[in-house]
Amino acid sequence: MGGYSLWASFLASLLLMVVFLFGSSQATGIAVYWGQNGNEGSLADTCASGNYQFVNLAFLTTFGAGQTPALNLAGHCEQASGTCTTLSDQIKGCQNQNIKVLLSLGGSVGSYSLASADDAGQVANYLWNNFLGGQSSSRPLGDAILDGIDFDIEKGTGLYWDDLARALAGFSSQKKVYLSAAPQCPFPDGNLSTAIDTGLFDYVWIQFYNNGQCQYADNNAANLLERWSQWTSVQSNQIFLGLPAAPEAAPSGGYIPPDALISQVLPTVKSSSKYAGVMIWNKFFDQGYSAAIKGSV
Repeated sequence: MGGYSLWASFLASLLLMVVFLFGSSQATGIAVYWGQNGNEGSLADTCASGNYQFVNLAFLTTFGAGQTPALNLAGHCEQASGTCTTLSDQIKGCQNQNIKVLLSLGGSVGSYSLASADDAGQVANYLWNNFLGGQSSSRPLGDAILDGIDFDIEKGTGLYWDDLARALAGFSSQKKVYLSAAPQCPFPDGNLSTAIDTGLFDYVWIQFYNNGQCQYADNNAANLLERWSQWTSVQSNQIFLGLPAAPEAAPSGGYIPPDALISQVLPTVKSSSKYAGVMIWNKFFDQGYSAAIKGSV
């Protein structure tokens, strides 16, 4: 009897240790946007590079307010002709390598908005049935089930994105729907702050580029680090430093050379318990950037 109690106590302690090690820590990694240049290589090759833990398929550029939803994946495929279904096996291949693949909504161009909370619910239903765990006869990416939805909302009023997040999160009772947000670095973000405040977003990758007031400039990281400190207060346990992969990726600035990132920026941002990695914009411009930093992320 005493031996059994001792053994049970040992197992309980072991279980607590496992929970502590794997539950309290979080995996760090690199997220990348793919889909905005037909010359960036295939999705399969992107995942096979070993550089990324998350891939955002960019973008669903048309949706909401009664519009027929439409993908824009640049030169990779055409939704209207059904050729984007060829991505299905590549998506599954990425997921088999433990890479999460999300569909990114919005972007800097396109036609998207939400007219009401009911409209948000209709968009959520469309996303669930056409890209996530639901069923539809017209799934643009074939039968692959994406891991979640990314909000890269850069236009409009900021209304009803919280309703969309709640509606999508509601489907997690059937199959987990990961939610990510890509706000601009000025704090708080006018389009996404209300949505992020719901606490439903698993990942928040902040765009520290094309925003002069909070980006790296002239070999100086002070503005970026000051704003990063503000972002650590948001209702998400995993926040990422969003960066351009090359100067050309961010015409309005924010590029940080890999050596400067590793020496001037990462030591400070990694001190936050919410730090979870780096987001890269985008795959086309990533000609060695992620490979140069992944050992330090």
